[in-house]
Amino acid sequence: MSVGQTIKHKTQALKGLVTERIGRTTRNRRLQRQGRTDRVSGNLKQAGDKVKGAFRH
Repeated sequence: MSVGQTIKHKTQALKGLVTERIGRTTRNRRLQRQGRTDRVSGNLKQAGDKVKGAFRH
């Protein structure tokens, strides 16, 4: 797990959160869905990195 990947995954989750909020505000379901997908994907990747790190040590 590199620092670059960690930052990339956190950025993806944050971008998803922002997109989802914009979708809610504008009542755009496509943006909500896209944001939720990005957020969940970023969070799952972060969790995977944590599991990898736990088994390496």
